[in-house]
Amino acid sequence: MKKSFYLCPMKPHFYYSSDINGINAESLADCCLHLICLEGEGSFVYNERCFHFVKNSLVVVPSPCKIKNIAVVEGSVFEWFAAPNSFLGGLLPSNNYSIGGSISLNANPVIPLSESDAQRFIDDIRRIRHRLDDSDFLFYIEIIGSLCLTMIYDIFEFHAKYYGTTQHTDRAGYIVSQLMDLLSTGICRTEREMRYYAERLNVSPKYLSATVRRMTGNSVTSFIDRHAVPILKKYLNDRRLSITQICEKMNFTTLSYFSRYCKKHLGMSPQEYRKSLQPR
Repeated sequence: MKKSFYLCPMKPHFYYSSDINGINAESLADCCLHLICLEGEGSFVYNERCFHFVKNSLVVVPSPCKIKNIAVVEGSVFEWFAAPNSFLGGLLPSNNYSIGGSISLNANPVIPLSESDAQRFIDDIRRIRHRLDDSDFLFYIEIIGSLCLTMIYDIFEFHAKYYGTTQHTDRAGYIVSQLMDLLSTGICRTEREMRYYAERLNVSPKYLSATVRRMTGNSVTSFIDRHAVPILKKYLNDRRLSITQICEKMNFTTLSYFSRYCKKHLGMSPQEYRKSLQPR
């Protein structure tokens, strides 16, 4: 590889490197790490547990800043790619396999791969790396997004092969599962407060927040937004609906609050988003 570290100059920031010592850098605090061990072996501590990896091990960590005590055998070789969790989460449909995968990977972020699956993942991230240089391309973000989505679904396949699709029967797993079932109904169109879901599940907001964070590594709000934003985009894409009508349909109390929500999750106001949809 010509570069040991690459940072895309555009937002969102994407990271690609062969230096394992950079995987818990502060700049990756809000990113998801995807690392493949090409040669050698090593270990690290994550969520107060020690994990070991060898050749063809895939490591997926949604909060790499929590990684500690990295130790590798001399001569080990790695490649890794990291992207913002918000960017990756926005690529997936609301009813996706990632919920169960997130729970499992948060408990054990290492997936042993076969030789062929390891090569598939390497091909995935190298294709991404190759297109990171095309930052001046008109549809750059869409291209990177489609390549990342391919990588994500390959990881889902790897995870299902190794861990299976086991269901969580303990109370914490049950609560998370019930939350996802609620969100999949589309109720987040009008209900986006964590307290509402805590009441529906007969638990306190504090318990729900702590449980979801512990089981998945993500916040309750992030899952609510993951389901609500696609609904928001669908409405904004429908020119028959006015901004005021959308605001009312999604139960926002004021237009200014609705505009702030759009700016936070779409990067622009409702009017600017609609304008961006017009042919150039």
